[in-house]
Amino acid sequence: MNSIDTLFDLLSDTPNGAFFNPWYQKDPQHDLNEQGPEIRRKQLQTYLKERIDTAKYLFIAEALGYQGGHFTGIAMTSERILLGHHKPVHGIPADGAFTAITPQRTSKPEIKEKGMSEPTATIMWKAIYQLGIDPYETVLWNALPWHPYDEDDGLLSNRTPTDNELEKGYPSLRAFLDIFPDGQLIAVGRKCEQSLDAFGIDSYTPVRHPANGGAPKFRRQMKELIKN
Repeated sequence: MNSIDTLFDLLSDTPNGAFFNPWYQKDPQHDLNEQGPEIRRKQLQTYLKERIDTAKYLFIAEALGYQGGHFTGIAMTSERILLGHHKPVHGIPADGAFTAITPQRTSKPEIKEKGMSEPTATIMWKAIYQLGIDPYETVLWNALPWHPYDEDDGLLSNRTPTDNELEKGYPSLRAFLDIFPDGQLIAVGRKCEQSLDAFGIDSYTPVRHPANGGAPKFRRQMKELIKN
């Protein structure tokens, strides 16, 4: 079993509780068709494979979000990014995630006509291009790979995972790091820092999470990071 297969074997084990597993579960209310999990799984596999020999920067955030990886299968990456709808406004071309397959949406168009859009994903990808970073030198991931949602608000919601829940992501995080052993680890946000500290990893660079007014500081720290 190769390293990516090992990772996907771990990703198939969804934690108990209010979690959505985009690669192995269907979202019957919001998925466009029955192929949603297969599409999301293939998109993440292709995304990772196309970076095995080029990855320099590993950006790790806290958990998957409903506007991003829930429907694309890729951390901090929205459908609008994959479909190229953010190129005219934000300068994010559609071929930055992968080239071997055609990107696909998995959400119903009646939810969002042009696909889901995640602010964190837009800020992250826009910074990558504005700083002149090759997107194939960056890999985006989450310390907790699955999507934690609020049971009262449904699958189109996010919630902050507990410390015990974050621990459920440790095996898949280790498997992810084994795929890219030479990449520089960058923790996006304090919650991710706490998770990496608890996991026993201290060789990372912290940056401000771009959400909730943190975008300007995030961009400044990204610029300094690339300079170094």
